[in-house]
Amino acid sequence: MLDNDSRFTALKRFGKKGFGWVFNTSTFTGNLVISLVATYFFRELGYDDDVNYVFLIGILSIGLWITEAIPPFAVGIFIIAMLMFGFGTNYILDEAQPVEIYLETWTSNVIWLLLGGFFLAEGMKVAKIDRSLFSFTVRNFGKNPQRLLFGLMLTTAFGSMFMSNTATTAMMISSILPLVHIIGKDHPFSQMILVGIPASAAVGGIGTIIGSTPNAIAVGALQEIGYKITFVDWMVFGLPTALLLVFSFYRLLVRKIPKEMTIGDLKLKELKSDTNVNKKDKVAVIFTLIVTVSLWLTEPLHGVPVAATSAVPIVLLTLTQVLEAKHIRQLPWDTLMLVAGGLALGLAIVEVGLSEIIMNELDKLPFLPIGIVAVFALVGILLSNIMSNTAASAILVPLGLSLSGVFGIAAPLIIAISCSCALLLPVSTPANAIAYATGLIEQKAFRKGGLFFLVFGPITAIGVIMLYVWLFV
Repeated sequence: MLDNDSRFTALKRFGKKGFGWVFNTSTFTGNLVISLVATYFFRELGYDDDVNYVFLIGILSIGLWITEAIPPFAVGIFIIAMLMFGFGTNYILDEAQPVEIYLETWTSNVIWLLLGGFFLAEGMKVAKIDRSLFSFTVRNFGKNPQRLLFGLMLTTAFGSMFMSNTATTAMMISSILPLVHIIGKDHPFSQMILVGIPASAAVGGIGTIIGSTPNAIAVGALQEIGYKITFVDWMVFGLPTALLLVFSFYRLLVRKIPKEMTIGDLKLKELKSDTNVNKKDKVAVIFTLIVTVSLWLTEPLHGVPVAATSAVPIVLLTLTQVLEAKHIRQLPWDTLMLVAGGLALGLAIVEVGLSEIIMNELDKLPFLPIGIVAVFALVGILLSNIMSNTAASAILVPLGLSLSGVFGIAAPLIIAISCSCALLLPVSTPANAIAYATGLIEQKAFRKGGLFFLVFGPITAIGVIMLYVWLFV
């Protein structure tokens, strides 16, 4: 499930402090100067003022997302404010233009879908259904190391499709810590589960639209140009991709487990916390989950848009008092702000014709379109290893839309999936940061998985998405 998945968030888990407002202010100013200089030279190409203005906003936003001079969500708000100021007044352009299309990104189907997902995830957390998932894993996969590792990774992946990747990782890591302490942190199996769980949480989110914020950004961007991807449409390619990546990484890890290896009694005391859960809350959450997901999956049959069905968890979970005001305040509202801003920027790039300009320039390169898509995918995963994968996708998805033909549909999806495969560093994602923060695993332990997904992630994304586009588009 999606998170405010930024490098800053991961760093905070280590207790690292920033350099203060002086550093942030100077960084913001530096980004502004660079953007103005870049736009000055871009104007020499002779494009209209509206194109130049959107180019300025784009360059400035990219710089702010990369340096995080202000939080990523603040960049999203800043983008919409700049679009409103530039197009809604005559201070920048000669004549004011309609700006409602940029404000409407706040109420797009994708925003409502994400909001419904937030309520479901919080409800599952309150009812401790996450603990029930872990208990189910231990009961059904047993204590055989190979089977248990597979069960833990699979449970984490499925949990992350509907719950927060960060919360799912935290729950799974805390649950297996007693086992790690029993067999020792240097035991090969301990290292495998401490690496396998965060990796499964990150790539497991690829399975659904609400599983990772880059997914929602890609779907929203395609929706703005008239191509709609439903919850089921995404799962057609997203679920196989997520499971393939998880299983492939499992096979890579399990090769290091000796066949004769056994582990002792799990003694997982945390599972007893399930007895303290209000049964009414658990029933209410399970019922809400079934109804909501069923409505999402059957949208092509009943025709009710996700903006309407996403209200189901909002109403039911508050009506049954599973969620109260204190829970609602804890939802990641900042993610909605970031997504809305990213969608507005992508829409502006298309509306003023900047996307067409980019496409024409890309067509001049001595590469096949699939080669350009591969470059986008690689850049996406590299950027996501050092910055927010949400911000990386917000930067690259509009560029992917610029490609001609079916590649303009395939590229945003490939970019989104690739951005979710960034696992090279402890700070690449909060899931890795949680595992690293236990002090039971070293930074170098993430390298094998990070390099594996750096190569296999984009290759899998390209293969699956191009097959999907060939069959269904």
